Amino acid sequence: MTAAPVVAVLDYGSGNVHSALTALGRAGAEARLTADPDEVLRADGLIVPGVGAFGAVMRLLRAAGGERLIERRLSGGRPVLGICVGMQVLFGEGLEGGAPAGGLSQWPGTVRELQGAPRLPHMGWDTVEVEGPSRLFEGIERERFYFVHSFAATEWTLRPQDPLPRPALAWCDYGERFLAAVENGPLCATQFHPEKSGRAGIHLLRNWMRTF
Repeated sequence: MTAAPVVAVLDYGSGNVHSALTALGRAGAEARLTADPDEVLRADGLIVPGVGAFGAVMRLLRAAGGERLIERRLSGGRPVLGICVGMQVLFGEGLEGGAPAGGLSQWPGTVRELQGAPRLPHMGWDTVEVEGPSRLFEGIERERFYFVHSFAATEWTLRPQDPLPRPALAWCDYGERFLAAVENGPLCATQFHPEKSGRAGIHLLRNWMRTF
């Protein structure tokens, strides 16, 4: 019998992560909430959750050593999945709270408030448009996912670098078009919450774990 993949959920004080641990268990993972560097680095996959404002999440991440741990995993080609604000902080900066706050800069770009939205936050179920072949969305391309956010990245400016595969992008429209998900080598992220997206979200987590 094959052992369940071990997925670490980074524990840096970002808020309630119970639903993420439950969803990972339903997807077939051995989920561990931890900030222990050895556990984080040994795990088959790492999830970076995020609840709250961009700048506050970055302060908590840095205080817990999360920035260094994420970088070390990615430098070794080890899978990382950012969720919600855990996706946003992967970009260069965020404009929440008035003053720009620096992000992890894994991807260039700015996270800003959605323009033209009928109301904020964007809260509830919505569809996504997947560009090109996608491992994350295989079999669930037409499903709906659960969003709760007012800020997002609205542009993708990273140019493909041969021989690396072209990133797979998914978009959603709520007043304006924004990035709903990114697959970029070992680094993936979703603006929506797969752990709150029912069967489609569990399917996506299983798809992600098949990349380990």
